[in-house]
Amino acid sequence: MAEAPPTEYFIQGITSKGRKFRPSDWSERLAGVMSCFGPGAKGPNARLQYSLYVRPTLIGDLKVVILDSRLRDIEPMAFDFVLNFAKDNDLVVTEACELPAHHGTQQKTAENA
Repeated sequence: MAEAPPTEYFIQGITSKGRKFRPSDWSERLAGVMSCFGPGAKGPNARLQYSLYVRPTLIGDLKVVILDSRLRDIEPMAFDFVLNFAKDNDLVVTEACELPAHHGTQQKTAENA
């Protein structure tokens, strides 16, 4: 049986009142602080690269940080730090899960062949 995909939390750069969060580089700063947590991280002296578990992105023109629930397994305090950052700054957080690659594709069967 296939393992369930991890939950991801989309921390949006917008408050619950609809205001854009500042400073404008907040997502890069937050992801940069968390860069030493995750697979391949080599501690504080490693070459800076974003963690696979905390990564900034853009959705439309909105800055978003995607927090992977697998961070909780390797460093619960780091996971809590990111979610508390969102809570303390009244940011909108949406919980989702990554869909498998074959999701939404039509399977060819004998009936529709």
